[in-house]
Amino acid sequence: MERTIAAVSTPIGAGGIAVIRVSGHDAVAISDKIFFGSDKLTECETHTVHYGFIKNEKGEKIDEVLVTVMRAPRTFTREDVVEISTHGGFSASNAVLDALIRAGAYPAEPGEFTKRAFLNGRIDLSQAEAVIDIINSTNSLAHRNALSQLEGSLSKEIKEVRGELVQLAARMQVTIDYPDEDLEDITVDDIKMVAVTCRDRVDRLLMTSDSGRIMRDGIKTAIVGKPNVGKSSLLNALAREDRAIVTDIAGTTRDVIEEYINLDGIPLALIDTAGIRKTEDMVEKIGVEKSKKSIDEADFVIVMIDGSSFFDDEDMDVLRVTKKKKRVILVNKTDLGQSKYIEAVKSKAGGDCIIEVSAKTGEGLDRLAKEIKKIYRLGAIARSDGAVITNMRHKAALVKAGEALGRAAHAIDINMPSDIASIDINMAIDSLGEITGETVSDDIVTAIFHSFCVGK
Repeated sequence: MERTIAAVSTPIGAGGIAVIRVSGHDAVAISDKIFFGSDKLTECETHTVHYGFIKNEKGEKIDEVLVTVMRAPRTFTREDVVEISTHGGFSASNAVLDALIRAGAYPAEPGEFTKRAFLNGRIDLSQAEAVIDIINSTNSLAHRNALSQLEGSLSKEIKEVRGELVQLAARMQVTIDYPDEDLEDITVDDIKMVAVTCRDRVDRLLMTSDSGRIMRDGIKTAIVGKPNVGKSSLLNALAREDRAIVTDIAGTTRDVIEEYINLDGIPLALIDTAGIRKTEDMVEKIGVEKSKKSIDEADFVIVMIDGSSFFDDEDMDVLRVTKKKKRVILVNKTDLGQSKYIEAVKSKAGGDCIIEVSAKTGEGLDRLAKEIKKIYRLGAIARSDGAVITNMRHKAALVKAGEALGRAAHAIDINMPSDIASIDINMAIDSLGEITGETVSDDIVTAIFHSFCVGK
């Protein structure tokens, strides 16, 4: 990390400003070579902002800028950092970056600023990954959880559990290495109690992974029903744009249409499916089979029934193929009058939530959002300050740790020697260390940071 690096840290394109970040031992000196203003950057106090111009090696003005000087260690990377705010757009920002590189900086690699923050001990690996989660978050729940992890909610939990196991392993090792010494004995009950307690804490974290997946990817939601019940109209209403063709002709939708939306803070990956019915049309038949596959793969199903028409065998078929899924039943087309068949729907629905709606006017759709929040306990998630597992790498490491602790406890139960249990205790320690970066391989660290954008 001897090199001083620089990169544009804002998206390329038209905008009010662009920010070029410089980090490293010579960040201030290199920036001072191209900055011309009333202040000399090398003589400025830390965390101060200075007005001036950037000039190229020919002495030509490139842009009017504000330069922020931040000296180590109170910076993101714990190195000297300079941030140059230029006018937005490709030309100005890249001209300033080129001037910095000609003055002695090196182009930053993807994620190199965050990698330096990790390597310099400002953040651990899970906090570093939270940075990219904040950038990629598509809803308020995901953003809130990523920010919580950046602040250390997950790190704190993992380090507490790992710390208990490290102390246990140390006591076990002393007993194994010095059996004849007059030391405080660690009993098998002590070993089992710590192993089980730590496994329970790991399991509680793992139980949040389904909620975490919802935060990250959204609830995969299939809209299903027989033809012409208003599935495409519902998709358009929820997406607030005409994403699907809507006609009075049954069978208009012959393929699945996917749309990611935010419904009152709920991330939904919506799938509008072809109407489910028996048909001789080969193309429509393929669409029906895709609909059934979408139901199997969905987390949640919105069953639509036409409230202005008879409840018939095709409606019953839809209820039958979705009965094992989490679902809500929407009786659509209230704008055409009160459903005469709502009682028939209730008698066949088996206790599922039934909401009368109009996809055309939007009536009743607020109740849909409330019901989804209730089913997935999203209100509780939004109020929780605890860590929620959204990262598959973290989940895999927790699974390994939990399994190892389970084996350690079982070894004690069947009267195996304590040094056998110690092997699994140490495996759990290593697995938990993979999350925070204490035991992770260099290859994994490199792969994680290469998934970042340049400039972060």
